[in-house]
Amino acid sequence: MYLENTLCFGVAGNFAHHLEQAGELKDFENVVTEEAHAPKGLFPFYLPHTEGFLGLYCIGTDTLALPSYEANVQVEPEIAVLFDIQYGKGFEVLALEASAFTTFNDCTIRKEGAKKISEKKSWGTNSKGIGDKWITIDSFEQGGVMDNYRIASFLKREGKLYPYGVDAPLLGYSYFYTKLVGWLIEKMNTQKDFGPLEDMAMHIKASKYPKQVLVSIGATAYSSFGETHYLQKEDEVYVIAYDQRCDKGDLRASKTKAILSQKVV
Repeated sequence: MYLENTLCFGVAGNFAHHLEQAGELKDFENVVTEEAHAPKGLFPFYLPHTEGFLGLYCIGTDTLALPSYEANVQVEPEIAVLFDIQYGKGFEVLALEASAFTTFNDCTIRKEGAKKISEKKSWGTNSKGIGDKWITIDSFEQGGVMDNYRIASFLKREGKLYPYGVDAPLLGYSYFYTKLVGWLIEKMNTQKDFGPLEDMAMHIKASKYPKQVLVSIGATAYSSFGETHYLQKEDEVYVIAYDQRCDKGDLRASKTKAILSQKVV
């Protein structure tokens, strides 16, 4: 799918234990949320029509390029949802309509001292990854197609396959469906530049008010292997969304799935 004219945002802290495992809780120590389990904030990882590193299209399909400098990089296995945006007369976001979802790797550099989340998210071409298949969303609420999907992720190294993130139901996201949409609209309109967060309305304006936004809705918790192992060249990354009602056996061969497969270079 052509995404070069699409806003690309990520949700921080939308799955239990991920921030603790990633060593990023301290980054948000001054960010106050309405609920204890609420996401910490929204961040950009690609902004069309803008200058700087966020204006460089970073989403790959079969290749994941590590930074040119030495860095500790982890897979962030996620679901990405594509929304159509409805703006008001003042170009505020009025509504978001979910159309499709797929798997996503919100690959992240683990480094202390980064002032903004986005500084750890985008470092060049192929620094992110997106799945090979879009699954149509019939209804982005309870009772829709996403109720029955799970997400799993693996890393293949030297011929051995390791679970990287936990195998989790999409219903395990802290904010999902209508609650997530309401939260996204609020943050797109009102989130200001504070701590690790950025002014999202300013970014939307700078991007010339695109008609769509791709939202990576949060990384799952890590397996013990994923929590303690960073990416190396020649690794192979797999992120898979599958229908738990239909798929048995090897998830990489499942039929009703969206799969991201990347070779690390």
